Amino acid sequence: MDATPAPYPGDVSLRLHDTATRMQRDFVPLRAGAASMYVCGATVQGLPHIGHVRSSLNYDVLRRWLGHGGLDVVLVRNVTDIDDKILRKSAEAGRPWWEWAATHERAFTGAFDALGCLPASIEPRATGHVTQMVELIERLVAGGHAYAAGGDVYFAVRSFPGYGQLSHQRVDDVAQGEGDTGAKRDAQDFTLWKAAKPGEPSWPTPWGRGRPGWHLECSAMATNYLGPEFDIHGGGLDLVFPHHENERAQSNAAGDPFARYWLHNAWVTMGGEKMSKSLGNTLSIEALLQRVRGVELRYYLVGPHYRSSIEYSDTALQESVAAYRRIESFVHRVRERVGTPEPGMLCAEFSAAMDDDLGTPAALAAVHATVREGNTALDSGDRAAASGAASSVRAMTGVLGLDPLDPHWAEDDRSADTATGALTALVEDLLAQRQEARARRDFAAADEVRNRLTAAGVSVEDSPDGPTWTLKDA
Repeated sequence: MDATPAPYPGDVSLRLHDTATRMQRDFVPLRAGAASMYVCGATVQGLPHIGHVRSSLNYDVLRRWLGHGGLDVVLVRNVTDIDDKILRKSAEAGRPWWEWAATHERAFTGAFDALGCLPASIEPRATGHVTQMVELIERLVAGGHAYAAGGDVYFAVRSFPGYGQLSHQRVDDVAQGEGDTGAKRDAQDFTLWKAAKPGEPSWPTPWGRGRPGWHLECSAMATNYLGPEFDIHGGGLDLVFPHHENERAQSNAAGDPFARYWLHNAWVTMGGEKMSKSLGNTLSIEALLQRVRGVELRYYLVGPHYRSSIEYSDTALQESVAAYRRIESFVHRVRERVGTPEPGMLCAEFSAAMDDDLGTPAALAAVHATVREGNTALDSGDRAAASGAASSVRAMTGVLGLDPLDPHWAEDDRSADTATGALTALVEDLLAQRQEARARRDFAAADEVRNRLTAAGVSVEDSPDGPTWTLKDA
C-alpha cells in the first residue's frame, strides 16, 4: 500500500455529511488550527448498552482523525442528569434521583473507558448549568420567541422562520411528543422550562420554581463552553427531531449561529428495531465484556460506517473478533521476530477513506490489505518490509483507537490471568513456527504443528490476513 505522511496542521481535506444540507461538505474549521465539537452524551437513567456507546465511539474516531490532521480539538460531551425518565425510574427504585443519576453516570464513564474513548475535554451536567439556561430563556422571552404560561415556559415555534430546516419537515406536520397541559399557544410549541411538581427537584427562576426542559440544556452548555458558534454538533439519528431541531431553533432565535455542521450516527438494531430499554432488546456493555475484550467490541462498533445501522448478531460480533485478532496477531508476530514497530505513516487508501465522511469500512480494508502484505513479507524473510507494514498498521489502527500495542489495551491484556497469558505466548510461538514451515514449503511440519494445537483444544483458522486461533470450547 502507498504510504502518505500526516497532513500538515490545519491542512484538512475532510468531507462530512451534513444533516441540514443532506450532502457532504468540505470541513472548514471556524478557527484555523482548531476544531470544536459538541456531542449529546448520556441520559443517565440506566446502564449503558451498545446502542448508547456507539455514538460516543463514532465521534471519538472523528476527534482522533481531526487531531491526526493537526487540529487542536475541544470535545464537549454532556450528561443529562435530570429528566422525566430519571425521576420516574429512581422513584420506582426508591432511591434519590441524584444518587440514581450519579450511579449510572459512573457506569457510562466506565463503559467509555473500557472501549477506549478518549476523555472528553469537559463533561458538563445539566444540573450544573441552570443559570446559563435561565439566561437563554430570558433572551428568548425578550426577543418574542418564548412565553410563560402557568409556571411553564414555551418556545414559540412559528416565531422562528427556519424551524424544520434541520429535520426537513413542515411546521404544520411536526409533533413534539410531549404532554400538553393546555397552556401552549400552539400545539407545535415546545417546553423550555417545567413548573415545579411536588417531590421533584426545582430551581428558582423569574417564572417560578421548576426544572429545565430537555432541549434547553444542550444549547446552554454548548455555547457556554464553545461559544455562540462552533464547528460540529453530533448525536444519534433519533435526536434529529425533536431534540436537535429544537436546539437549533432556540439557539438561532436567541441570536447564536450555533453549529456549523450537524452529524448523526445510525442505530444499533436487533430484529430491525432500534435498540432501546423500552423494547427490552438491549445488550449491556458489562455483559458483552464478559465475552469479548474491549478492543474487540470497539472494532465491532466502529467498523461499519457511522451512518449505517448495525444489526446486532452474535455471529457478526465473533466475525469482528476474528478480524481484529488477525490484525493483532500480525503486529505481535513482527514485535516478536523483528522488534517493536513504532507507528509510522498512513497508507493513501486509508487517508482517502477517512476523508470521505469517515469511511471506516474502506479504512479497515486498507488495514487488512497492509496486514496481508506484511505477513507475506514476514514469511519470506523480508524483515524491513514486515516492520514497515506493522508501523503503518499501528498508525492506522491508532487513528481508529484500535492499536494493538496501545498501553490502554495492554492493560486490558494484563487483566487476564497468568495462565491465559502463558497459553497465548505458547500458541503464538507455535503458529510462528507453523508459518515458517509453510514458507519453506515443509507442509508436513506445518501440519504437525496444527495437529498438536488441535489435540490441545486450539482451533486454528487460516485467512489471507494470517492465522487466528480460539479455544474449541470458547
